[in-house]
Amino acid sequence: MKLNVRTVIISDVHLGTSDSKANEVNHFLRHTRCAKLILNGDIIDGWQLTRSGQWKKAHTRFVRIVLKKLEKKNTEVVYLRGNHDDILSSFLPLAFENLSIVEEHIHEGPRGRYLVLHGDVFDVVTKNFVFLAHLGDWGYRALLTLNRLYNHWRSWRGKKYWSLSKAIKARVKKAVNHISNFEEHIAQLARQRGCIGVMCGHIHTPADKMIGDVHYLNTGDWVESLTAVVEHWDGRYELIDFAQFVHQFPMAPDAVEDAPEELAAAT
Repeated sequence: MKLNVRTVIISDVHLGTSDSKANEVNHFLRHTRCAKLILNGDIIDGWQLTRSGQWKKAHTRFVRIVLKKLEKKNTEVVYLRGNHDDILSSFLPLAFENLSIVEEHIHEGPRGRYLVLHGDVFDVVTKNFVFLAHLGDWGYRALLTLNRLYNHWRSWRGKKYWSLSKAIKARVKKAVNHISNFEEHIAQLARQRGCIGVMCGHIHTPADKMIGDVHYLNTGDWVESLTAVVEHWDGRYELIDFAQFVHQFPMAPDAVEDAPEELAAAT
């Protein structure tokens, strides 16, 4: 059984970090069939790999799954540069048969044109204060480590999983978004490009809403939210939550390697 859709869009997998939920995103990709796969930035975390990153077997499997979709499933793959894989900037654009690596992309769907970009160019901190962005990334990773320890304690006490890091991060991101007017800037750019919608990632906050006359989609991430966007064959877009996805497409128990407790319970 597979979810058959026209397009799959994911972002912020952060392969190369211990907090990347590679097993979960691999399961999601194995159980989806699509004509087009959009990898919208920060798929590989170059920042962490140059410091103390961890590349696991599941991270290699992710690459193999994408290559298999390219080779055997004849899937078009579009990879967009993010801020954590910004080393690609010097080489863009690149095209290899069904694979293209670009800065931004116009997606032509049954319902109209959508602008696709990672979104970091509208983040004031990431764009103008690189040192602060790296410092913030270090703090976020430390918070994720604390979150794991905290939830081990909660599990020992018989309590449900609760994302401490997600709750704190949401407050910080709201402050950043307020300063940079992240969503409004992206919606305005979409209007300027003659698009009816925009798809982005970067802020790790999944969304499916209207900003004025622009359809705003944010794919979230595969660190905490575990979300993706799919485009159905009729042109309808849907925000997919992995916690619900595994109810329809269950994971094998031995595949839940580093899954949060609530995902393990769902399988």
